[in-house]
Amino acid sequence: MTDETRTTTLELTGEIDISTVESVRVTLQEAVAARPHRIVVNMAGVSFIDSTGLGALIAGFQRARDNHISFLLAEPSAQVRQILVLSGLLEVVPITP
Repeated sequence: MTDETRTTTLELTGEIDISTVESVRVTLQEAVAARPHRIVVNMAGVSFIDSTGLGALIAGFQRARDNHISFLLAEPSAQVRQILVLSGLLEVVPITP
């Protein structure tokens, strides 16, 4: 977790699935609790995400929105981006260019 001008960047790596999702949930909750202006979830290192991971991202986005914190996804691989598109998540959660 890094903090530059009130932006918190989270670096997620590996597979986000039922066996790892709890640590992602906790990380997102802690990021929101720190009350930055913006949270960027860097997904460059994520090789796979399942429905539990998508749920964690949605919950993180909703918590951030409820606290008036901007929430963005960044740099998903082509495979992960396809999952995000097919799930409809990118219709709700913005992604950095």
